[in-house]
Order: sequence, then C-alpha cells, then structure tokens
Amino acid sequence: MKIPYLDLLPMHNEVCQEIHAAFDNVLGRSDFIKGDELQQFEKEYAEFCGAKFAIGCGNGLDALYLILKAMDIGAGDEVIVPSNTFIASALAVSYVGATPVLVEPVGGSFNIDPALIEEKITTRTKAIMPVHLYGRPADMDPILEIAKKHNLKVIEDAAQAQGATYKGRKAGSIGHAAGFSFYPGKNLGALGDAGIVTTNDAELAEKIAMLGNYGSKQKYVHELQGTNSRLDELQAALLRVKLRHLVRWNNERVLIAERLLNEIKNPHILLPMPNDSSYQSVWHIFAVMSGQRDELAKYLGDSGIGTNCHYPIPMHLQKAYAGLNLPKGSYPKAEEISECQLSIPLYYGMTDEMVGHVVDKLNGFGD
Repeated sequence: MKIPYLDLLPMHNEVCQEIHAAFDNVLGRSDFIKGDELQQFEKEYAEFCGAKFAIGCGNGLDALYLILKAMDIGAGDEVIVPSNTFIASALAVSYVGATPVLVEPVGGSFNIDPALIEEKITTRTKAIMPVHLYGRPADMDPILEIAKKHNLKVIEDAAQAQGATYKGRKAGSIGHAAGFSFYPGKNLGALGDAGIVTTNDAELAEKIAMLGNYGSKQKYVHELQGTNSRLDELQAALLRVKLRHLVRWNNERVLIAERLLNEIKNPHILLPMPNDSSYQSVWHIFAVMSGQRDELAKYLGDSGIGTNCHYPIPMHLQKAYAGLNLPKGSYPKAEEISECQLSIPLYYGMTDEMVGHVVDKLNGFGD
C-alpha cells in the first residue's frame, strides 16, 4: 500500500465545486486586490480565532515581520524565539534588524520552555515569540507572566496551529498579536502563499494594515515606509470556502492522532504528547522521535509510507545564522530533535486501512 506523507486531494475533492464557484465569482467581478472577499475573510478568521482584528498578508513570514515592524522593534533589539522551529521565526526578527535569541524546548513537547526564558532577557529584549509547533500550543500563561513582568510583547507564531486551543483560548487570541501561514500544506491552506495577522489591538491592527499596503490607508497617501504584502481576493475567497470546513477537518485529524497514539507501541519510537484539558493540538504534524531515525525513514519508505523531517538542521547551525557564532553543542535539545524527529502521515482523508498500515509498520520496526 502506498501512503504519501501528505495528500491534499481528499480535502480538495470535497470542496471542488465550492472552490470553482468562488473562483468564478472573483473572476466575474474582476476585483482582485483588497476587495470584499478579503474583508469578509478577515472578519470570519478573526471570529474563528476569537480575536478582534485580522489583517491578510502575503505569507506567514510577512505576518511576523509586519507585527515586529508595527511594534517598532528594530536594530539593537532582541527577540526571544525557540531554538527548535522553522527558520521563518528567526528570519522575521532579522528582517527588522533585530537579533533572535534562542531558547530550548521543553522535553517531549517540542515547544519553547518558559522556565528558560527569563535567563535570556536583557535590557535589549523587546518581545517573546513562542511558536505553536506542529499544531500544539506553547505553554502561554507563564510566558505572558514573564512578558508582563519585563514589559515585553508576546507574538504568537501560529503558522501551524489554525484552530488549536490553550486552556480554552484559540491560538491567535492569546498574545499581543499572532502570525499565521496559509501555505498549501497547512490545516487551512491556500492554493499558493498567503498569511494573516490577528490581534485585539486596534491601533496595532491599523498600523499593520498600512505597513502591508505600502504604508498607506488612503490611495497615494503614504504615512509609513511600508511594503507590499497583501492577501489577494482569489486566495481570500478560496480560504473562505475551506474555513467553513476546518473544524470538521481538524476533528478528523485529532481522531487519527488518537489512534496513532493508542496503537503504536514500539520501544524504539517515542510518541508526541497527547491532547489534554489544557492543550488541544490540531496535529498539523505528527512527529515521532527515534535514535534510529534514518533507518526508520528508510524502513517506512520501503513499505510505501512517506515521511518528512522537521527540521534536519537546527536553526543555530544553519549557514544563514553563522553570524550568531553558536557552534554545535550550543543547543543540545534542538540538535537532538533535528537528529531524531520524523514526521509520519496524518492528514484529512486517510482511511482506517491506511492508518492501520502505518501503525502495523511502525510496530514492526526493529523486530
């Protein structure tokens, strides 16, 4: 049986007619930038997240960049980010001229360890950027307490967490602002690059909207030195269609994850932490750990099961961040994850037979 790591067709086949109708509507109106579809999607996504405002933009990296820029974070400033995350989290900090300061994850959760944050705070620290990695929310309450104590902003990198909740609060409504990605493979994915910012701060929302529109809120009147990062009408229309189905799609991912957690029983494989009363992951990624990761990936590939590795080179060892002068051994937990983490298939549309095949092969590894 062939099981790809990710297959978007089951999801898209269900909503194909709705997507075509949305496309025809946008094409027929010939209104492609900052029109009604974007306004409606921003309103609907803000309501979905429990936030007051949402501002569409070009992609998830831009979402984080625009937040930092609007908060006047720049050269000479520092922003705390996880050592274990996709490089976009740090790139956004670098783009505004600030320095990313890395903090290790909690063992078993993959997310930033709040107990290690305070020791990294200096007089230059301006914000903390927790990442809700793989769809599981970071431990936000202690992060918010630390931020309040030191007068820092909290920026959620919620790129992988559309619909995730922490103690009943949706990702995107907990910090001062949040950045989301709608990269096609996300739980809520566009048919191309797209992103959005959510916030409860009206002044910040207005500034972010201006910065993403050439620094303008009135055509040809530019109050800020902005950029061009706008969510176009077509992507907004398609995302509106998919948003209507997201809760159902996420619920199926949770059921698949629960089955994997309950049925995979192999001492060579460490499973991710399950959902509980505080943390409701939307399982964007189902990440296992194994000291024999490469052998496990080959074994699964030979069995027709696709896998992925998030992320094989930790951020501090990427050539792009050689300037931080953080040699191997600087962040041992992030390095261990990079060497042992393997993402296995979990997506909407996986059949019981497919999930059973993945379970059987994982349980047979090492026999």
